[in-house]
Amino acid sequence: MTTTSHIPAQQPWEPALSVRQVLGLDRVLAGQPEVVAGAHRLDRPVRWVHVAEAADVGVMLSGGEMVLTTGVLLAGDEDKQSEYIRSLDRAEASAVVLGLGRAFPAPPDVMRRAAERCGLPLVVLHRPFPFAELTEEVQSRLLRRKFAAVSLSEAVRTELTGLITAGAPVQRLLDEVARHAGCPVVVTNLAHRVLATAGERAAVDDVLRDWERIARQAGQTGAGPADGWIRAELSCRGERWGRLVLCGDRGDRAAGRLLADRAAEALVLHRMLAGDGTHGAVLAGAAGAGGPGTWDAWEEQSARGLLTDLVSGAVPARQLLPRARAAGLPVNRRVFVPLVVRGPDPGRPARVLRLLGLPAIAAGLADDRVTVLLSLAPDQNARSLTAHFADRLRSEPDADRTVVAAADARADWSDVPAGLREAQQVADAVADSATALDPPPVVRLRDVHLRGLVRLLRDDPHVQSFAERELDGLLRGPERDLLPVLRTYLATGRNKSRTAQLHHVSRPALYRRIEAIQDRLGVDLDDFEQAASVHIALLAHDAQHDAPQHDAPRG
Repeated sequence: MTTTSHIPAQQPWEPALSVRQVLGLDRVLAGQPEVVAGAHRLDRPVRWVHVAEAADVGVMLSGGEMVLTTGVLLAGDEDKQSEYIRSLDRAEASAVVLGLGRAFPAPPDVMRRAAERCGLPLVVLHRPFPFAELTEEVQSRLLRRKFAAVSLSEAVRTELTGLITAGAPVQRLLDEVARHAGCPVVVTNLAHRVLATAGERAAVDDVLRDWERIARQAGQTGAGPADGWIRAELSCRGERWGRLVLCGDRGDRAAGRLLADRAAEALVLHRMLAGDGTHGAVLAGAAGAGGPGTWDAWEEQSARGLLTDLVSGAVPARQLLPRARAAGLPVNRRVFVPLVVRGPDPGRPARVLRLLGLPAIAAGLADDRVTVLLSLAPDQNARSLTAHFADRLRSEPDADRTVVAAADARADWSDVPAGLREAQQVADAVADSATALDPPPVVRLRDVHLRGLVRLLRDDPHVQSFAERELDGLLRGPERDLLPVLRTYLATGRNKSRTAQLHHVSRPALYRRIEAIQDRLGVDLDDFEQAASVHIALLAHDAQHDAPQHDAPRG
């Protein structure tokens, strides 16, 4: 005789209780339950409760059921008892609960030994227990959990879809997913390279510290290296391109599975609406990073975020080391070369890096400039490889004006932020120079001379005060229109003919403007020392206001 209210086989997202949770219910505790076999498997999910007295109940199951029985048809036949346990194991039942008293006054040894061999939890009830109450209790709890999970699924889907339609960035979506999950969220490509993260910063750093090992373990097990690791595949048009991982979700497993699925749907939708490609940033040169031509918004965000944090110094470099390693940049026993590339095609540096097989991260952090961080082995010649990279860039079509600004190689990761800032300052100094019409392929700090020094000192209060004081007469009102003339005049070595030509004015008109400048500043520009002082002040002023010479005509 059997009684059951059966439902179809469980879906991956379907809610369930564990055997341990069922045994902890008040109604079950009243029956004085005792686990006599399979105690190490009490976290198995219970999808349904099945009351059955049939000896061949296994054929009626679809997996995940907790079977309740008095064993009345098994008493006195040890072969049937042993086969009964084996059939439940073959049917992938979650556990069997045997009510003592009617057929068995004590736990039967044959069933106990068979259950222990199979790893099937066998629980006996020492007090009479109405099985109907247990089925009602468990079924109602499962239905409530399923309803709550479906409600959560729809709420999350609605919220994430609303963010997408409002034009929210990817990071905003991930932040919401992390808030719902209460744990770090990581997005990776298929090579386990981290593309984006969300969640409390310290928790994210803990996850990333040994990311490659635990990510591969998560990929092998399907659930992860610890309870609460939930993975969802990211695919578009039938092709997988990444994974989303909830790293340590402590809520209900079914709710976590639903949350991961809804998040994956939202990320795929966001990608489809935004387009598949971009040219802003990439992890280049490392095997498995996605292959040639992969300009992916996720890699863009990862590289740009890491480089921005390194340059800004807002986060200590040591704390960024796990992120760099998780992004696929080699960091152990390496030498780092900070570069800034100025050129017409922001996607070109990463393509060349990949072509040359140079491990690096590259991101466009400013207009027409790409920041690059090379990672080289200590026995590699950093200067030679940098020059080779620059030559290869300049060999590309329409790349004759491409400039690579470089800082000296850094053997210590903690020195990388300063190196990146130095490379940026060199690039700025080159851009500021109205006469640097043909800079070398690789420009270093010593190549930009005075302009480079001023760039390095531009935030010094004494330098700022000096610039304001020297140029005070030209920094207010209509007199500011004379600044471009002064800038060109000094940059051309006080060549009046050249300055007049570049500004398309007659020499007498230029003389009048130079006289006005000297009058406003109270200086004699024919005096070398006074002209040099004004020139330095103008360089400092432009550096402080990030004012490259757009207004200085070029002939």
